[in-house]
Amino acid sequence: MPTVAFHTLGCKVNFYDTEAIWRLFKAAGYQQVPFDERADVYVINTCTVTNTGDRKSRQMIRRAVRTNPDATVVVTGCYAQVAPDEVAKIAGVDLVVGNDRKTQIVRLVEQVQREQHPYQAVGNILKTREFEEMDVPFFEERTRANLKIQDGCNNFCTFCIIPYARGLIRSRKPENIVAQATKLAKAGYREIVLTGIHTGGYGADLDGYRLSHLLEELERIDELYRVRISSIEASEIDDRLIDVLGRSRKVCRHLHIPLQAGHDEVLRRMNRHYRVAEYADKLARLRAALPDVAVTTDVIVGFPGETDAYFEASAAFVREMAFSQLHVFPYSPRKGTPAARFTDQVPEEVKEARVQRMLRLSEDLARTYAAAHVGRTLEVIPEEPLHLEGRGVRPGQGPDGRPGFWLVGHADNYLKVAFPVPDGVAAETLMGEVCRVVLTEAGGQVQVGRFAGQVTHAEVDLEAAGAVLDTAAPVKA
Repeated sequence: MPTVAFHTLGCKVNFYDTEAIWRLFKAAGYQQVPFDERADVYVINTCTVTNTGDRKSRQMIRRAVRTNPDATVVVTGCYAQVAPDEVAKIAGVDLVVGNDRKTQIVRLVEQVQREQHPYQAVGNILKTREFEEMDVPFFEERTRANLKIQDGCNNFCTFCIIPYARGLIRSRKPENIVAQATKLAKAGYREIVLTGIHTGGYGADLDGYRLSHLLEELERIDELYRVRISSIEASEIDDRLIDVLGRSRKVCRHLHIPLQAGHDEVLRRMNRHYRVAEYADKLARLRAALPDVAVTTDVIVGFPGETDAYFEASAAFVREMAFSQLHVFPYSPRKGTPAARFTDQVPEEVKEARVQRMLRLSEDLARTYAAAHVGRTLEVIPEEPLHLEGRGVRPGQGPDGRPGFWLVGHADNYLKVAFPVPDGVAAETLMGEVCRVVLTEAGGQVQVGRFAGQVTHAEVDLEAAGAVLDTAAPVKA
């Protein structure tokens, strides 16, 4: 039986695509082995968001070649798409596959092995208009299922290379999404994460059908318990979507809405499609419809032209918006983007100081949001044993070495909660299931809770089946 090994860099979409590619190899009779072992075929699914992503991708390609010089080495993903010639020149690379041709990988591997010469299958992805359908009915060793609903992005932010790596928005057919969501729910996944390169842009290429319509259809799947939207832009939050979210009993009370900067001039130079007043208005309307919703965001600091005054305005706006968590990034010039050519670059030491400021602010905001939930019962889906690296705590043990076997997972509002498994309960029976957990302590990144019982399969099925979108239906607690 031939063997294949995978290494994935970058975002959730890449990980989804790798799972789909593995299904193709499995159907062709391959066995998967770890990436650091000898394999007949290596597939490296690359990232190119930053120059660092390119470098790490090259490192993993060379590692595969060293592990087995006789293997067929396949490179796909975003770095392969934007720099196919550069990738092909790396010694040992046999096949470079573009982001819209991943379903052809197994056939192309067989062609390369048969003809014994390297090959590139990379075209102009900006001309691609059809979503490449890749079904993933099951995820190896995962308690939450990702469901890719679209690919590509139309925004062309000045700091971002992704439209050139992924192309323009291509939405998956609604009937195919519903079919796969149903399969995943029937397979026992209690949470499905809708993901894509520009998830909130779903339907931009469809006739009168947007994300809100899809959410309504997913709501009607009896077996589906909860669904999470991975990310959505403020400019895509309209009255209809707010109405659907407000009435839904299945959509998680958590939205990731990238901000990137809290000053209009910086947003303009980034080519973002909103300004701070519009962003604040959207959050206010969302919170009116979804009380207690958790809103997380991305912030880029040190963008070219960001003065001290602009940064202070951003920090003040972030605090005012009361996010539950920030993902903070120092601006990194990406070759091939307009912002990399801007002349007013911010010094690295200034960027680092601003990153630390924002990270401290994120900790304050996260602690405040978590503290408001102490004493409440949350529905947590355990994902893994608790690991606290570098603190002398054995895997599975609790914070500060507290005894017992601990599990950790996310509540629907995205709080990460750890709790001890009670005596007499097998931890493996709770993995991936819905648990009621009373939050007892608000910490930093991980909160502490007390197990209050498992939501039984019968209760899950009953609640999921009863969660029909209705104007009178309450928001799921």
